[in-house]
Amino acid sequence: MIFKRVGDDRPYPEHRLGAKEWAALPPRTVRLDELVTTKDTLQLAALLDEDSTFYGDLFAHVVDWQGDLYLEDGLHRALRAALQQRNVLHARVHVIAS
Repeated sequence: MIFKRVGDDRPYPEHRLGAKEWAALPPRTVRLDELVTTKDTLQLAALLDEDSTFYGDLFAHVVDWQGDLYLEDGLHRALRAALQQRNVLHARVHVIAS
């Protein structure tokens, strides 16, 4: 199994972080098998695009809420890591206090 769970929504409270606030969070590694996805579909072009991070953050965005790590943005990066047989992903992690 690649992910802890495949979800299709964001069960955590709205955090209202913009690009600037995400960029202020230092990246760290997270294990793919600890992530819960917030999307259950992927645009194949995003996965296969060589330059998929050109306009966005280089790191995935993860929300830590109630003991679970939710992959908010970066599903294509996570799947690419899995296809390259890596079990970790570099991500910016925002913690929402319960």
